[in-house]
Amino acid sequence: MFGPTQTENITFFMIKVERLTKKYAGVTAINNLSFEVAKGEIVGFLGPNGAGKSTTMRILSSFLPATSGFASIANHDVFKESLKARAHLGYLPENVPLYSEMRVGEYLRYRGSLKGLHGKRLRHRVDTVKELCSVKEVEKKPIATLSKGYRQRVGLAEALIHEPDLLILDEPTIGLDPNQIRQVRELIKSLGERHTILLSTHILSEVEMTCSRVIIINQGKIEASDTPENLVGQIRTSGTIRLEATTGSDDPGPWIEKLSGVKSVTTVEEEGWRRCSIRVEARSDPREAIYRLAVERRWIVRELTQERATLEDAFVELTHKDN
Repeated sequence: MFGPTQTENITFFMIKVERLTKKYAGVTAINNLSFEVAKGEIVGFLGPNGAGKSTTMRILSSFLPATSGFASIANHDVFKESLKARAHLGYLPENVPLYSEMRVGEYLRYRGSLKGLHGKRLRHRVDTVKELCSVKEVEKKPIATLSKGYRQRVGLAEALIHEPDLLILDEPTIGLDPNQIRQVRELIKSLGERHTILLSTHILSEVEMTCSRVIIINQGKIEASDTPENLVGQIRTSGTIRLEATTGSDDPGPWIEKLSGVKSVTTVEEEGWRRCSIRVEARSDPREAIYRLAVERRWIVRELTQERATLEDAFVELTHKDN
């Protein structure tokens, strides 16, 4: 049955999801999902392919019905008050549905009018989003002639045109080159000053630089919800230390493997230098012991560094069932 079990603090959350489930024929896409996104947050919504991210976003955007559960946007039930909920929402799906026969400016004016904008207000918003999303230079071109990168930006401009409180962005940088990805990252950061954002992307470095919180979903269930820093700090996987040294006749691997906290050593020799990748136990840092060993064995060390865990490491650990 649709309906919230609790009503407290609903107005505080731009998104509220309770026990949301979506079943297809023989398949459960999302199972008993519950989470909130507070006003002003930029939240990364991550998961492997098929985890249920796009299904959840489509339900929140009123493109799909749920099998059971409750969801609200800006305190409006997305099932019972769909039009009111969508008035607060800008949605950029992974595959942007554009009218390819229209010119860019014409399309944005048309979409703006469907969202209730008219006259001077419509003209102002079209001009604003064209500048914001860097599509002004192609405003007179048919959408069918645009590159995938430009089509993504036109889709983002359309999502922004009515100044929604909430943006749901599903892979907004897909098809963009590195310079365009950087521009979109900065744009998302700036939009976060005025909008709540739910962002799905496979570029985890972008999430670390952009999002204040991360929700990781796997097999239709939430595995974690925390800041990127806390998720990285909580992972239990072993780390890696890099050693580059000249070791004479020594094979450094067996010597290093005797040290406490070391799990394995892989060594490659190149131009007289031995490059060692040293896997260590979780929360272990034997660099001082490695350095003392190098001094004792009279190795000449050029590099001794520890690779820091990243959000990608946390993602892989939390979703290891799919790997």
